[in-house]
Amino acid sequence: MRENLILLMPECELIKDSVLREKTIVVWEDAVREGSWTLEDLKEMPFTLLLEQTSINLIDHTRAVTLCSLHIAEVMEEVYDGRIPINKDYLLSGSILHDVGKLFEYTREGKKFVKSRSGNLLRHPISGAAFASKHDMPEEILHIIAAHSREGDGARRTVEAVIVNHADFVNFESLKI
Repeated sequence: MRENLILLMPECELIKDSVLREKTIVVWEDAVREGSWTLEDLKEMPFTLLLEQTSINLIDHTRAVTLCSLHIAEVMEEVYDGRIPINKDYLLSGSILHDVGKLFEYTREGKKFVKSRSGNLLRHPISGAAFASKHDMPEEILHIIAAHSREGDGARRTVEAVIVNHADFVNFESLKI
């Protein structure tokens, strides 16, 4: 599964810290297994259930949010000449994992993806952060996952969490038009 997961999300390889890169991949692998999904399911799984018709799957959305986050960070580093420190490894890991909780929030009824019982109780930012915590992810990553959506509104976000939050909403809101 590992090789195919990396083929689906090659951005994992951009994480320079080998320990963090490995943990990020393992979280996805274990979430796929624990959620009883296949990698083929992920290609069909919509990135949101809030839009009735979307051709954007969870993997494409995750990749887009990750690349948008990375480009935002690169522009900020270049223009602000390093005055705003950004940990790119945390940013990459957090953006790759920001929606991993959807593997617990969703279930499949026939060909249709719907909210699971767990998803009705805990939205994906909470279940995703809790699941990543089981894998000893740094608190900074847990923060990005937990704060990337409305659950983080009103809380203080790190710069990496701000970037992922905005990259996620750019990708979501632009599809509502």
